[in-house]
Amino acid sequence: MDNYTGKRLDGRYEIQEVIGVGGMAVVYKAYDNIDDRIVSVKILKDEFLANEEFRRRFKNESKAVSLLSHPNIVKVYNVNYGDRLQYIVMEYVEGITLKEYIEQQGKLGIKETIYFTTQILRALQHAHDKGIIHRDIKPQNILLLSNGNIKVTDFGIARFSYSDTKTMNDSAIGSVHYISPEQARGNAIDERTDIYSVGVVMYEMLTGKLPFVSENSVSVALMQLQNDAKSIREINPNIPVGLEQIVKRAMEKDTKQRYQTASEMLLDIEEFKRNPNIRFRQDYFVDSDPTKFATASGSGPSVPGTATKTSTQVAKPIVEEEEEDEPKSGKAGFIIIGVLLGLLVLGLITFAGLYFFTDVFSKDAALVPSFTGLDYETEIKDNPDYSDYTFEVVYEANSLLTNGMVYDQNPPANRKMDNASKVITLYVVNNSEPVTIPDVSGMMWEAAQTALENKGFKVNLLPTVSATIEFGTVIKTKPAANTEAEPGTTVTIYYASDEDLIEVPKIVGWDYNMAKERLESMNLAIEADYEERASDQPKGTIIAQNPEEGDKVIEGTRIAVVVSNGVPDIMKADITIDLPDRNSYLSFDVYVNNERKVSTSLLMDGSKHKFTVEGSDEAASVKVYIDNSEYYSCTVNFKSNPAVISNEHYAYRSSGGTTAVLPDVTGMNVAQAKSTLASRGFSNVQVRYTQVSDSSRNGVVLSQSPEGTNTNSIVDRITGSISTDTAITLTVGQMEGV
Repeated sequence: MDNYTGKRLDGRYEIQEVIGVGGMAVVYKAYDNIDDRIVSVKILKDEFLANEEFRRRFKNESKAVSLLSHPNIVKVYNVNYGDRLQYIVMEYVEGITLKEYIEQQGKLGIKETIYFTTQILRALQHAHDKGIIHRDIKPQNILLLSNGNIKVTDFGIARFSYSDTKTMNDSAIGSVHYISPEQARGNAIDERTDIYSVGVVMYEMLTGKLPFVSENSVSVALMQLQNDAKSIREINPNIPVGLEQIVKRAMEKDTKQRYQTASEMLLDIEEFKRNPNIRFRQDYFVDSDPTKFATASGSGPSVPGTATKTSTQVAKPIVEEEEEDEPKSGKAGFIIIGVLLGLLVLGLITFAGLYFFTDVFSKDAALVPSFTGLDYETEIKDNPDYSDYTFEVVYEANSLLTNGMVYDQNPPANRKMDNASKVITLYVVNNSEPVTIPDVSGMMWEAAQTALENKGFKVNLLPTVSATIEFGTVIKTKPAANTEAEPGTTVTIYYASDEDLIEVPKIVGWDYNMAKERLESMNLAIEADYEERASDQPKGTIIAQNPEEGDKVIEGTRIAVVVSNGVPDIMKADITIDLPDRNSYLSFDVYVNNERKVSTSLLMDGSKHKFTVEGSDEAASVKVYIDNSEYYSCTVNFKSNPAVISNEHYAYRSSGGTTAVLPDVTGMNVAQAKSTLASRGFSNVQVRYTQVSDSSRNGVVLSQSPEGTNTNSIVDRITGSISTDTAITLTVGQMEGV
C-alpha cells in the first residue's frame, strides 16, 4: 500500500494517517496549513498512475463531486492531476459508515430508516439535477455523523447522464448486492438505477438482511435479474404496509414501474410520514390509467397523492347484474328509454366536470397547490413538501401587500398539471431597496446562478470561449459585480466555454520533427525552445507535453514539450570491494543515501566482492555494513555515463594482515581493557565517554564495537578471527565533574 504518512503534498497538506483503503485509492487524514483545517485526501495508488482507465475514473470522480454542493454530499476542496501524483482534497467527516451502524444495531427502526432515506434521496436528487448518476449507492458509501446527519461519498464510478458511456463494464460495476437489474445486465442506465439501490438499502435497514445473498457475486447478480425479494413484512410483521409498498416500488425490476425520480419517492415518504397507516392504491388499479381505480372495500374517497401511482396489477373485473326481461308494455319501454337518456345527460355533465376541473381522467396529472398568501422564503422555498416543483419567481413591488408574500401564481391553484413538468411561476412582493450584485467570478455557473437568484435577480447565461479558464467558470457579470440593481433585474453571467476549440493530440512518444508536422496540420504549433531531460527513450523523443492530451486550446496555440537527451535518468554503478577475512558468514548490507538497497549474507573469506547500485544523484553516498558495522564507503556520480566512483574508504581491512580473536573487555576499567586488547594484538583502540550517575560505573567499559568474546570455541565456530588492525571503540562511563 502506498504510504504518504508524514509527508506534505504541494507544501500544504500534511498527511497524518490512513483512514480508508479502496480498490484504486487510499484516503488519508491531513492538515491543510493554508486554510487551517482538517481534510481528507484521496490519493490514487501508484500502480494505477500509468493506467489510463483508472486515471480517467479518478478524474471523473473529482469532476463529478466538484459540481455538487449539498449538505448531504461530501464537499471537494481541491484536486491535483499530476503525472506522478493524483489526489482529491475533500471535507473530513468524523463518523462511521451506515453499514457499520446497521451491523451494530442489527436492524433500524422505522423513524431512523425514514430519516436516513430522506437525506440520501435529497443528495441523489441534487446529483441527478446536475446530470450525475452515482451508480454505487450502498451503506458502505454513506457516512453517518454523530448528530444523525448523513453524507453520501465515493463517486468513483459516477457517470454524467449525458455521457456516451452509460452502460456497465467490468471496471464500473457497483457492489453486486445493491446494483439494479439493468446495471447487472449491462444495459443503459439512468437515475432510476440509484433509486433501486436506495430501495435495497431501505430493505437492509428495516430487516437487517440483504434481499439477495449467495456464495458468489455472479449468483447474486442473477438473483437481482430473476428473483423477487422476500417480503419485508414476512421478516418483520410490524413494518406498515405503506412503507413496504415504498420499498417494493423502489426495487421494481422494470424501470417503468419503479419511482422515476428521487423527488417522486420523497413525495410518497412524506405521505407516509403524515399518515403511517396509508395504503398506496397501486395494488388495486382497474386498468393502466392511474386515475381509475377501485378500492379494496368498494367505493370511497381517494387518498391525496396516491392517484398518480402506476402498477402492473389489475383488479378483478366488476361483474354487472343480469338485466331483467324487457317489459312487455310499450309505455314502460318509453319510460325506461327516457330514464336512460336522462342518466346519459347527467353522466356527460359529470364527466365534463371531472375532466376539466379534476385529475380523475388525466394520466400522470396532479392538482396545483395554492401558494397565494404564503411567504415565499419561509413557507415555500426549500420546503420538502414542495421539492417536487420547480419555481420561477417574479419579484414586483406593491406597497399595499406584505413584503415576500406570493400574491399570484401560474398555473392557478387546483388546476391539473402534468407530473412531467411541474414548473410554477410565483409572483412575489418585493418592496425592498436596491440590492448589491454579489461578485460570483471564479464560481461555477450553477453556484453563481443560485447566488444571484437568492438575491432576487433573474439570470441569463452566456457561454464565452476560453482556453485558459476551466469550463463552466464564471468570468464576469453584467451588470458588474458590487453594483446595485433592483430585485428582479436580469443579470447576465458570462462563463467559460470550450466550443470551437481544438483538442490537443497525444504527442508524447513521438519524434520531435514528426510531432511538429502533425501539430502544424491541425493549426497548432510546437515550441522550438524545448527542455531536454535524461530518459531511457531515444534521443529526440518527446517525453512530456503541455497542454496535455485532450485539453482544448485556441487555434495557433504553441505546445511546450520536454525532449529526451538519450541518457537514462537512472544510472548503474558496479563497485568491487575486498571482503574481510573472518572465515564465517556475516550480514552484508548496502545503503545508498541512507536507504538500504542490498541485504544478504556472505562468506567473509578475504576475497573480492562485486555489487551493483543505481541512482540519479550527482554525489550519492554509498555505505557497506558488515555484521551491522560500517566497513566501506564511497561517493558515486550517477550523472556521468558511465557512473564515477570516488572517495573510497575502508573502516578496517584484514586482507593480508594478522588476525586474532577479539576479546570481550566490557566491565573492565580502561587500563585493563587496553592491556587485554594489546595482549591479543589489537592496538587501534578508541575510547568514547558517556555520562553516568552510578559511581561504580565510573571509568568502566560499558560496551565495545565490534563485540568480543572470551569463549574461543564459539568464536572459532561462528564469528572467526578478525584483523588486528581493526579499529576497536570502547564506550566508558564517566561521572559528572570527573
